[in-house]
Amino acid sequence: MAEQAHTQIFGNGENQYATREDFREILDEDMNRLYQLSFLLTADHQKAERCFVASIEDCANESRVFREWARPWTKRVVVENAIRELKPQPSRSNSSSLPSLRQQSSSPTVHFTTDDLLRLEDFERFVFVLCVLERYRENECALLLGCSASQVREAWTRAIQTLASIDQGVLSTDSIRR
Repeated sequence: MAEQAHTQIFGNGENQYATREDFREILDEDMNRLYQLSFLLTADHQKAERCFVASIEDCANESRVFREWARPWTKRVVVENAIRELKPQPSRSNSSSLPSLRQQSSSPTVHFTTDDLLRLEDFERFVFVLCVLERYRENECALLLGCSASQVREAWTRAIQTLASIDQGVLSTDSIRR
C-alpha cells in the first residue's frame, strides 16, 4: 500500500523531468509560435530574436521542470525574457473600479492587424497579448509584470479602446506610440 502511494506521488522511478531532448522537440515543434509570441510582446524583430535565443539557452540549461509542464514552461520563459528585455511599466491612471477581465464579457468585437497591435504602448500590448491572446488570468499577468490586477484591468481596457479606435478609423496620433 505504501509503495503504491509512493509511486503515485513520485512516479515509478523513470525520469519525471524534461530533458534537453524534450526541450529541443518542443522548440522544434513550437518555434514559429514562440517567436511570434516574442515578437508580439517586444514589437521589434531584433529584440524578439534576443528574447527567443535567451529562451533557448534557458531551456537548454534547465533540469528541474516536470516533463508534463515543459511546454507551458517554455512559453513562460519567452514571456519572462520579453519582460526583462522591455521592462514594461503601467501608465498612471486613477480609475480603480473597473470590472475584472472575466466580467468584461460584453466587450465589443474589435478587428485588428498585427501592425495595430504593435502600435500599443508596451504595457498595454503585454497585457493584451498575455490576457487575450495567451489567456493568462489577470492575477497571473499582474504577477509576471510586477503590478496590481487593477493596473492590468486598466491596461486591458486602454488596449481594447485603442484597438477599437483603430478599427473604426478614428484613432488620434496621441493615442498610439508611433
